[in-house]
Amino acid sequence: MRVLITGASGMLGHRVLADARARGWDAIGVDLPDGDLTDPAVAQDLLEEHAPEAVVHCAAFVDVDGAEANEDAALAVNADASANVAAAAAMLGARVVAVSTDYVFDGTLTDRPYVESDPTAPLGAYGRTKLAGEQAIAGHNPNHAIARTAWLFGVGGKNFCDTMLNAAASRDEVAVVTDQVGSPTWTGHLSPALLDLAAANATGIFHTAGGGQCSWHELTVELYRAAGLSTRVNETTAAEFQRPAPRPAWSVLATERDETPRLPSWQDGVAQYLNERENGS
Repeated sequence: MRVLITGASGMLGHRVLADARARGWDAIGVDLPDGDLTDPAVAQDLLEEHAPEAVVHCAAFVDVDGAEANEDAALAVNADASANVAAAAAMLGARVVAVSTDYVFDGTLTDRPYVESDPTAPLGAYGRTKLAGEQAIAGHNPNHAIARTAWLFGVGGKNFCDTMLNAAASRDEVAVVTDQVGSPTWTGHLSPALLDLAAANATGIFHTAGGGQCSWHELTVELYRAAGLSTRVNETTAAEFQRPAPRPAWSVLATERDETPRLPSWQDGVAQYLNERENGS
């Protein structure tokens, strides 16, 4: 398969590019130096140049707090660029797989995981712009797969696990919130799922997050345990740890669709991530 990966220099995109090539696919990666996808002419030219059968759209504005202060910039990347990529792909008859987020939900559902058919209600600018991107992709290209994921971590980009490991290197104790629960997802688990969706025929929304659920506090405890660190993990709450952007208190994702690739547990993802860091891959 000939596949184009946008955002190919990012934490997820570089992994998707490498995994696609490992499958023997003809994989091309593009990022901002190759062209600004918020310009529809640039997006069309890039896709026409490479003529992919599928696009895995990883390019995104992912600074959740930054989006609160600059929603227009986040909207341009997360919605306008997504619309441009989807429209250009449709002109070529190419499939689009786009990455979205648990932040499209408000976190008020606490008795079960969110599934694909649950109503969306984003709390902040990041979630609003990602939801707008979902709608743009669906509106511009019927041959699409929108892969919602959550709490993404992996090598090659800023993420929570990396931040907490760095904190443990200089501190004897940390404080982490207990009242936000989600489904941590390792890029090494999500990447092959995105490629599977690129090669599939099913369309629509798919929840592709790590198996299981935990709080940020529980994630940190497991991360330190698996890394053999003795740093103490104290409990705190979201109210005590104020951030510019609101976060959903509950963003556990599960799928109701048989066609959705199932990801391994978040604990397995933590173990694989630590091994990845240690080996410098």
